Amino acid sequence: MFTETIHNAWCAIPLFWFNQMDGRGPWDVAGSIREHQRVMAWYGERGIPVELNEPHHWGMRDAPDVVCVVSAYLAAYNAKASGVKDYIAQLMFNSPPGLSDAMDLAKMAAMLRIIAPLEDETFHIWRQTRTGLLSYPLQPEAARAHLAASIYLQMSLRPHIVHIVGHTEAHHAATAQDVIEAARMARRAVENALRGAPDMLADTAVQKRVAELVNEAQVTLAAIQALAGTDVPDPLTDPHTLAQALKRGILDAPQLRNNRFARGELRVAILNGACVAIDENGRVIGEAARLEGLN
Repeated sequence: MFTETIHNAWCAIPLFWFNQMDGRGPWDVAGSIREHQRVMAWYGERGIPVELNEPHHWGMRDAPDVVCVVSAYLAAYNAKASGVKDYIAQLMFNSPPGLSDAMDLAKMAAMLRIIAPLEDETFHIWRQTRTGLLSYPLQPEAARAHLAASIYLQMSLRPHIVHIVGHTEAHHAATAQDVIEAARMARRAVENALRGAPDMLADTAVQKRVAELVNEAQVTLAAIQALAGTDVPDPLTDPHTLAQALKRGILDAPQLRNNRFARGELRVAILNGACVAIDENGRVIGEAARLEGLN
């Protein structure tokens, strides 16, 4: 209907969400993944771009940065496998809101780095950035400052699309005038950055964190692949395998506690500006150790 009537520019859907797990759909997790893959294939056949707004759903549930990076790869991988030709990689900053700018930028750069090898003549990646939905302060002046600062930081990734999240998000649904104000603030931040911003990606702490996240994400992806039997052609696109990754806690987030589709047992903390997994004693644990502890 959207294609025939308003000629929508692109489709935006998740991979793991909008189902019984988050109360926004009738399907179980495996069923909804299968349906989302069908939707991606439908748009891909028609040459319409597809955006998977996947990683921020994990971030807004306080998942550690590495799980968000893994979800970004799974989203892009499934889009390509479903026949999508133009993929919009959505990068929502400030999710969770406690991240420092440096570690937030590193997290987003890690997402782009891990999906970059998927790009070829049949699969084009377009970068879309946005400010975190849950990150705006209530105070109007502070919210305006946050919008401008966030978008200036986002410009470090040279986005093709800037998705403006209104500065009134914490207070009320944006009015027409709010949208105009937000767009004007965003435009100025973009113009300032394009005139010559410092290369924040070159920061050694950012680059170290990017490499760390990509390496850790490969461990998690390997664990997901290991769930499948030899009869599964591609575990990373298999709905049952992906649903099992949730059920067994390979993909997890603190705010999934008491959810019958996931563990919700993962502990996290914001340390040095990054969201990391910790053990019961508050010590940072890498993915190999975390996954080994699952039963």
